[in-house]
Amino acid sequence: MSQEWEYQIRLNISDDFAEIARTDPQNAAIAPIAAILAKHHAALSNQFDAFVNYVTEAEKQGVEHFPLYKWTKATIEDPVKKAKHVKSFSIYVEGEEVYPKAAADALEAELAPLVGSGVVEKLSKHDTNPENNPQAPAHLR
Repeated sequence: MSQEWEYQIRLNISDDFAEIARTDPQNAAIAPIAAILAKHHAALSNQFDAFVNYVTEAEKQGVEHFPLYKWTKATIEDPVKKAKHVKSFSIYVEGEEVYPKAAADALEAELAPLVGSGVVEKLSKHDTNPENNPQAPAHLR
């Protein structure tokens, strides 16, 4: 029996537009992205903001319940990694972080022409297969 992985689309948005995408996702400057996302019942989620939220929640509820706490905390405290993640966005579809391949493929196809537009620098599709995803270094587990 084959495993049915779920998928997620991610965008890297240029420095000039990343803050707009984080704080005002309906801004006319990123209207082409917003139009595609609306069509797919999707929304942007900033990676850095998600990491900060994870750390904040862990510190409220007890870090021992959050296996990625040390790794995530180290990431948000590193200025180089912050600069990388502040312009990285995951796309949620119908409020879900991961979704079927068909939904990811449709989003990917519509967003791909925006790469290199001056707004979108990079587009990538990720799956939930653990072999394809980075694991926390031993010293941060």
